[in-house]
Amino acid sequence: MSDNYVNIALPKGRLGESAYAIFENAGYDCPDIHKQNRKLIFENAQNLVRYFWVKPSDVAIYVEKGAADIGIVGKDILLEYRPDVYELCDLHIGICRMAVAAKQNFTDNPDMVLRVATKFPGIAKHYYAEKSREIEIIKLNGSIELAPLLGLSDVIVDIVETGKTLAENGLVAYETVAPISARLISNKVSYKFKNTAITQISKKISNICKENIDD
Repeated sequence: MSDNYVNIALPKGRLGESAYAIFENAGYDCPDIHKQNRKLIFENAQNLVRYFWVKPSDVAIYVEKGAADIGIVGKDILLEYRPDVYELCDLHIGICRMAVAAKQNFTDNPDMVLRVATKFPGIAKHYYAEKSREIEIIKLNGSIELAPLLGLSDVIVDIVETGKTLAENGLVAYETVAPISARLISNKVSYKFKNTAITQISKKISNICKENIDD
């Protein structure tokens, strides 16, 4: 692949589609990306950009290892895996929060080890370490809300968007761990050697996102 191109990793799904729309609006369009096909890599020789679709949780890996120069990733991924990348700007899309939730009648007993069910053990450990709270992590991959209902855990640490799923299962979000949204990240070596192109992209993306907020 030509070093003249800026390689951009986009997460598959709605977040990636929303992010690409911002790139398109910024003048970095790639018409072939809208065609119905199974291609994963799309490039525009005029704009010198190359896009590829990857699993959301893999974007940071592609960027950190240099397979992509820049990428779009949720703040939750950055907090969980702490990849060695630069965070350039907040796209203000995919907005939600990481929160601690439990049954409505839950009361934390500081004399007991707190059982925490989560898909994000790194975030949970860091959050409670700062509070000097002793915990037991229970790593789950799905149906996190079930854990406190069945007595598997005392609380959960998970992404909350509207809170509807929690409410339907008799759970309440008690604490916000961190705000979450999509971020533009860069490989550190790419940022040095492709600084002009990456900085220009970052500024245009940031300006469009700020305009969207103002609107």
